[in-house]
Amino acid sequence: MSNPKGYVSFVLHAHLPFIHHPESENYLEEQWLYEAISETYLPLLTNFQKLVDEKVDFRITMSITPPLLCMLDNKLLQERYIKYLNKHIELAKKEVKRTVGDARLNELSHYYLDRYSNDLHMFKDIYNCNLIKAFKHFQDIGVLEIITCGATHGYFPILYVTEQTVKAQIAVGVQTYQKYFGKPPRGIWLPECGYIPEADKYLKEFGIEYIITESHGILYANPTPVYGTFAPIVSPGGVVAFGRDIESSRQVWSSINGYPGDFNYREFYRDIGYDLDYDYIKPYIAYDGVRVHTGIKYYRITGKDCPKDYYNVQWAKDSAERQAGHFLDSRIKQINFLAPLTQNPPFILCPYDAELYGHWWYEGPYWLYILFKKMHFDQSDVKLITPSEYIDRYPEMQVAQPCRSSWGANGYSEVWLNPTNDYAHAHLHKAGERMVELTHQFPNESDPLKKRALNQLARELLLAQSSDWLFIITNGTMVDYAKKRIKDHIGRFTKLYYQIKNNTIDEEFLEDIEKKDCVFPEINYMIYT
Repeated sequence: MSNPKGYVSFVLHAHLPFIHHPESENYLEEQWLYEAISETYLPLLTNFQKLVDEKVDFRITMSITPPLLCMLDNKLLQERYIKYLNKHIELAKKEVKRTVGDARLNELSHYYLDRYSNDLHMFKDIYNCNLIKAFKHFQDIGVLEIITCGATHGYFPILYVTEQTVKAQIAVGVQTYQKYFGKPPRGIWLPECGYIPEADKYLKEFGIEYIITESHGILYANPTPVYGTFAPIVSPGGVVAFGRDIESSRQVWSSINGYPGDFNYREFYRDIGYDLDYDYIKPYIAYDGVRVHTGIKYYRITGKDCPKDYYNVQWAKDSAERQAGHFLDSRIKQINFLAPLTQNPPFILCPYDAELYGHWWYEGPYWLYILFKKMHFDQSDVKLITPSEYIDRYPEMQVAQPCRSSWGANGYSEVWLNPTNDYAHAHLHKAGERMVELTHQFPNESDPLKKRALNQLARELLLAQSSDWLFIITNGTMVDYAKKRIKDHIGRFTKLYYQIKNNTIDEEFLEDIEKKDCVFPEINYMIYT
């Protein structure tokens, strides 16, 4: 790799909360995983493979969170995903028949039939239901760097009231990563990019070299970083911090002038689950008859005041290609401006939720593929790099203390702590204290039943701490489910806590929740000491 004028680093954060209901197939929320596999993870893997086949030298970084790894590795969820695909293929076949009188719609219904059939072929025949191994392959050949995250995406800036709970989030995140990827992670995506200085010592203890933070985590660091977000800084605790670049993020994220709003792109909110005759679509929507997304969407975004027009796959690709060119030109301009001003070649961090690519912005994976090809073949000023490679190449950096921050609305903690969800924190903190108390009361317990109960207690606490539940309550979507999850895990935790204290462990109850909440099978409750 010749020395370019500057570097761009894409970091995609692949995360879903642990949703596993062996007791019922009627939880709509389980579909979040299946949609993410079909619309984000399989398209990304397909495009990585195309880039490798076309001998494109590219780099990308992904955090794959511990709950997501546990779900991708879960046999029941793999079977249910195949069932989900078969149902979609059946619906797409019906659509091919139904739309036979409309050439444009019929072409689209064939497109969806091909897509879902291909998903099934890829998942079952090519990847053998093992997407973790598929991602690991790209890490092993050196084009993808995979990093970890907090065990259940617990939000550090609030959890640290009981510091051991932050330590446990980091420890289990690192252990889960090692289990699946056979080596320790070098980086961590802090859950919600929530940075607190108190976490540094635990990050160091578990071998984490670098973190991903929001822009102002770097810009308001002390002392002020000389190069802003265009160079990493290292905290006094020895953790390297990379901050999000504001300009490149806006081009992709912004709902007003970001790329995903292009009129040629697929309209996310128009779905046949809502549009078609109720009796026809009923077998393919929610079990209780509520209309939901099916993933088959026939319309493009179209203009603001025009009636919606049909989606055109080729037009969408044309837009993606044009915008990939625009993004690259913008980065070349940015780097040419910055290069004379920085000690090392400037570093531009582009972190996004992975689900933006494919699920929300349907054309996103194709846009990335075209962008990476253009960067490789069309210019030499800007190169792709992973944060680890940048640290190895330019180890000298400014010491500065990043400031407390997150990438939530307004940059601090109000998304996860506000009047809609603040009731939960008293319970989460109490449970954290109780967990620590029991590790001191029963250090290295040898009674197998009590040990099982203590390990399950740790799982229930971690699952209750997921920042997703608090986020969902603030956002006002699926609120009942999020509240139920907090209540269920805290309820199970509290019941088990008293059973352990009083030596009255109900083995049947324990077995039932071990089946449902089967995350982190190797967990050891002693991480809370």
